[in-house]
Amino acid sequence: MPQPPAPRKTLGRPPRISREEVVGTARRIVAAEGVDRLTMRRLAAEIGSTPMALYHHVRNKDELLVLLLDDYAARTLHRPDLPDRPRERVIVAAAAIHEALADCPWIVEVLTADDLMAASALWFVEQIVDGLVACGLTPERAVQGYRAIWYYTAGEIMIRTTAVRRRTDDDRPTYRERVFADLDPSELPRLAQVADRWAPLTAEDTYLDGLRAMVDGLLAAR
Repeated sequence: MPQPPAPRKTLGRPPRISREEVVGTARRIVAAEGVDRLTMRRLAAEIGSTPMALYHHVRNKDELLVLLLDDYAARTLHRPDLPDRPRERVIVAAAAIHEALADCPWIVEVLTADDLMAASALWFVEQIVDGLVACGLTPERAVQGYRAIWYYTAGEIMIRTTAVRRRTDDDRPTYRERVFADLDPSELPRLAQVADRWAPLTAEDTYLDGLRAMVDGLLAAR
């Protein structure tokens, strides 16, 4: 006797997902494997959904990275007590950004996209711009001053993080160290003078010194 046909499976709707689940899963992927491994398709597979379902929460990868930045900033950027002097407010706000971002290994790659900004970080930007205006800069010059401070901060984080990563992956002398070991004092006397100390000198954390010098330079040029 013939068997009745098996009932057809209905696809139905994919399981509902929340923005918190999207951000949390994306954060795990980036922390473990880097920004390059984060794609909408990979994220959907990890969640157990479809790329189309993700577009209800994020339109593209850039928007997803902004969500990640905002999530990270909301969890780690703590508003410091600000001093009364506007110059010091600028330095404290910028240093707080640097301290929070320097501890995040994947943030370096995201920071290379200059137009990505976390809404949670805008309070810090406000303090820097307002402090520069209070010191005598026009709002336009204050924005340019903020940009210079941001580039310095992001660049310092990127260079330092990359250097630490290379040291961790390979303890052999770097190309720069090999070059400095063979400097000709007659041609490059100053560099030869500090050649044996170049690596430890450049490894020192001088971010705050550089930040203060930059702010003073911005204010002196007003």
